[in-house]
Amino acid sequence: MKIYVVYDSEGEHTKALAESIAEGADGVSGAEVFIDHVSQADVYKLSEMDAIIWGCPGHFGTISSGLKSWIDKLGYLWAEGKLQDKIGAVFCTTATVHGGLEATMLNLITPMLHQGMIITGMPSNIRENALYGSYYGVGVTCPPDSPEAISAEGLTLGRILGARVANVAKSFKNER
Repeated sequence: MKIYVVYDSEGEHTKALAESIAEGADGVSGAEVFIDHVSQADVYKLSEMDAIIWGCPGHFGTISSGLKSWIDKLGYLWAEGKLQDKIGAVFCTTATVHGGLEATMLNLITPMLHQGMIITGMPSNIRENALYGSYYGVGVTCPPDSPEAISAEGLTLGRILGARVANVAKSFKNER
């Protein structure tokens, strides 16, 4: 199954999270993973994918302008129903604990719902998620004064989300 990870990142935080998600998905047998920065991402590839995972830094509780502009190009896919029943998931980074992670992820999920996609979140029985994450996807706080681009827990959650999406897409594809 084909999985496309699309991200916007002004620094290394969201890029590192996107790479960990791609790594987790790639670890699932049968997964073919593609990853692109939004400036290189091709909307025409989306209809070929079984799963799409997109994310960005949260900007005041909403989607970054780069990813939002890219999502706004998906109108023809919506009109033709090209993304219906694709598996979708989202991720986000912010600089502060209350920087709008969940609001941004909900804003990232909304276009997927408009496209008729099936959203895969993160359940609470994943220990790292119950202690550190979000149910809407992977949301990670990356303080600007931290010596690391993203925490080890954030990278772990990224790999878990990638593997979860790949397994859901594999299951869904096998049942069709």
